[in-house]
Amino acid sequence: MIRIEQLTKRYGDTTVLDIPALEIPEGQIFGLVGNNGAGKTTLFSLFLDLIQATEGTVTINGIEVHRSEEWKAKTAAFLDDSFLIGYLTPEEYFYFIGELRGVSKPQVDELMDSFSDFFNDEILNQKKYIRDLSKGNQKKVGVVATFIGDPELLILDEPFANLDPTTQIRLKELLVEKGKDIQKTILISSHDIQHVTEVCERIAVLEKGTIVQDHKTSAKTQKELEAFFSNQT
Repeated sequence: MIRIEQLTKRYGDTTVLDIPALEIPEGQIFGLVGNNGAGKTTLFSLFLDLIQATEGTVTINGIEVHRSEEWKAKTAAFLDDSFLIGYLTPEEYFYFIGELRGVSKPQVDELMDSFSDFFNDEILNQKKYIRDLSKGNQKKVGVVATFIGDPELLILDEPFANLDPTTQIRLKELLVEKGKDIQKTILISSHDIQHVTEVCERIAVLEKGTIVQDHKTSAKTQKELEAFFSNQT
């Protein structure tokens, strides 16, 4: 699904990312953890061709992301609130995303109905613009929008941040359920080791732009990650 080869990103004399090789197969729920400034968002931005690599390549299904846009039709992502359109209501935004992905308004409405417990009566039919929602509710809008059109690749940067505990639990359930589809690949970054361990099949640790650990998730993974980050203080 995703392959990295000799990927680096530099700003002036500072190297913020240096990953010689990484492969994420189709159907895997892949987690990325690291401290602030480790390079998680930079890596995801390179996956999505939002920034240009200094060297190296990212390919999705054999397509180099900076040479073709064919991969975009099967990819959805939410990195931050810049992905939202603040002057739209949530309904208008969902319809907009649906139009981009060839999903009709009735189909979008049906999908949104299935998230009523996730929205908790705070998103739909509130006559509010997205910009006027709380950070947590903006996050809900951005994450749920990635599910429209049933994309094969989901990329979510800090999806649990700003969410209340009940919503975090529900989101974990949603991601695990979607991950059961062997044709779906999900990439998640998070500061929360417990959430990532509970959701992801594989977890990589990014430290100063380099992958320093790569775990197949097991009963020991959370303790191993906690031990690693305890030694960083």
